[in-house]
Amino acid sequence: MALIQRHPLLTSAFISIGLIASSSLMAWDGLVEKQTFELENFTTQGGETIPEVSVGWEAYGELNEARDNAILITHFFSGTSHAAGRYETEGEPTGYWDAIIGPGKPLDTDEYYIIASDTLVNLNAHDPNVTTTGPASINPDTGEPWGMDFPVVTIRDFVEVQRELLESQGIESLHAVMGASMSALQAFEWASAYPDRVERLIPVIGGGVADPWLLATLSAWGAPIRLDANWNEGDYYDGEPPTDGLKEALKLVTLNANHWEWANDTFNRDWADEGRDPAKDINARYAIEQTLDDIAAARAETSDANHLLYLVQANQAFMTGHGDSLEEGLAAIDAPTLMLYSESDLVFAPEGVRHTAELIEADGTEVTLETLEGDRGHLNGVLFIDQASDTLRAFLE
Repeated sequence: MALIQRHPLLTSAFISIGLIASSSLMAWDGLVEKQTFELENFTTQGGETIPEVSVGWEAYGELNEARDNAILITHFFSGTSHAAGRYETEGEPTGYWDAIIGPGKPLDTDEYYIIASDTLVNLNAHDPNVTTTGPASINPDTGEPWGMDFPVVTIRDFVEVQRELLESQGIESLHAVMGASMSALQAFEWASAYPDRVERLIPVIGGGVADPWLLATLSAWGAPIRLDANWNEGDYYDGEPPTDGLKEALKLVTLNANHWEWANDTFNRDWADEGRDPAKDINARYAIEQTLDDIAAARAETSDANHLLYLVQANQAFMTGHGDSLEEGLAAIDAPTLMLYSESDLVFAPEGVRHTAELIEADGTEVTLETLEGDRGHLNGVLFIDQASDTLRAFLE
């Protein structure tokens, strides 16, 4: 698996058509096979057609004969479909939600078929374990990478590709849809767009709309890429990529996803180099600066700058229901909803999460709010999800 999901701090910073079929009742052993789902073409919400679309997916557990035990896991901004398990027989589990997915765990693979897919324009376009169509892909009409000619895509487009994937496996309804951060947005959209197909909704560390604070935060993430001369308006695939801008962008993503309490407790005011005092050497660094730079450099190895910009745009455009009214979009949700959030979240304001809950339950839909504790802010929803194990187990049953 890519470095981002092997390195513990990097993991904490974010993270062919076929059926899983078996006559065996043995428990899932944690070994995952990444597969690819392909569409001959896909029409976006904006009305543009993308030919030859591919996304990677993986699954844990077994789809039952009735095909009604599926739980869809959508992934976060910098994540992939690798929510659980390991790719190598002798490898350690590297999925970002291994704590809750597996035999006997809240998302019990002895009972449920857990399926996850990469999104369009996945950030990790150069990770060998990621399949995703986006700006770095070859446009079959030109034989060259799409670059910024790739159509603008939305969270709803991510959902529609997932719907096609599920239908290819005969899955017409979901026992639940669950995801954190950007994947919470996808979960909201699923329950709003297809209320008759979603039995339970579990959005984690996410709200029903990209509010002005999030719009500005996302804009800041994309800015360093646009300021890198090598970005060249997105036309860099035959030359030097905008690696410096991408690193700075990823550094901001990592910082914002964390919390000052974690930073202060972990680093204090330590120097990166014990022999170089930043107060006396203009080129000396503090430990937190160097750590964030190291994380960003490792993540940039598998990331694509244009893909990051497209993800920024998709998240900024998000409003549940993909319409003009947040109230209408959330009112369309009928599924009982469990919302897990962090009071110290610096990306999705807790007030926005609570307001989303109020709008969903305004017409009588059942909503449960539960906080996740920790010193990691937004990332509490990824790193400390096991705190909600009992709640999740009861909600799914």
